[in-house]
Amino acid sequence: MTRRARLYFSFRSPYSWLTVRRLRAAVPDAFDALDWLPYWDPDGTTAGLLAERGVDLHYGQMSRSKHRYILLDTKRLATADGAAMAWPVDVDPWWEPAHLAWLWARRSGRAEPFYDAVTAARWERGENISDPAVVAACAAQAGLDPDVAAACADDPELRAEGVECLSHAYHDDVFGVPYLKLGHHRFWGYDRLDVFLATWPRPTEPPSPPPVTTAYDADTAGGCG
Repeated sequence: MTRRARLYFSFRSPYSWLTVRRLRAAVPDAFDALDWLPYWDPDGTTAGLLAERGVDLHYGQMSRSKHRYILLDTKRLATADGAAMAWPVDVDPWWEPAHLAWLWARRSGRAEPFYDAVTAARWERGENISDPAVVAACAAQAGLDPDVAAACADDPELRAEGVECLSHAYHDDVFGVPYLKLGHHRFWGYDRLDVFLATWPRPTEPPSPPPVTTAYDADTAGGCG
């Protein structure tokens, strides 16, 4: 296997958040050692651009009963991991502001601190990351221009980059997050991280940029919430 491992993550998913916590504990340089691709449930504009490419994401909305299960399961896992958690209430969620701003933060060399700021806002304080003002505050915390961050969903170039990410997810058969891909191997969910780490030969070459630009989910205890 010569290709670098890819990690599909989502700010939406509690399982993505918890898996990335464990990954970074095991691999402190994870932001350099893997190619990170955000994945999310697209809005109408992004969905239309994907449809022009013939891309229909491999994702199915969860039932109410599954959502209740994920709420309890995530709290159990967070407690076991020693993570403080405040479950956010998503009313009319819009995932583009946070995920497209992360792509911009990566361009600016601030992917990691911006990721930390957004996950802390959402999963530790229960804030609404669909609100561009919350995204702007996260950007300021990460040392970025908050006004630029708040407007990322209106940037055509970032939209195009986001479409590239979700197209890669489609072609990599991503149906939920967290999702790790290593050559022809796929690892989906919180409970597959140890298998991935046992399979992954740590790269010795300098990191290469990910494909132009990725992330989002299809649930079970190991998938996104």
